[in-house]
Amino acid sequence: MNKFLAIGQILAAILLCIAALAMLINLIYISTRPETISVVNVMIGGGVMVVCLPALARILFRKGMAGLREEKASQDRG
Repeated sequence: MNKFLAIGQILAAILLCIAALAMLINLIYISTRPETISVVNVMIGGGVMVVCLPALARILFRKGMAGLREEKASQDRG
């Protein structure tokens, strides 16, 4: 079960990185639009998401790798 959870965390980390890249590309396209308050709001919110998504992905990736290493170590011992 721990191995399944670890693999799920690693896959979630990969999906979050893909979402962050998609958000960054979307922000580049949005920046070409005329400036209105809604465009500015999207830029601010998107900027926050571009920072937070990779940070969360890094946490999930490290937890997933630690879970896989722990599972492998327990198999080597027993």
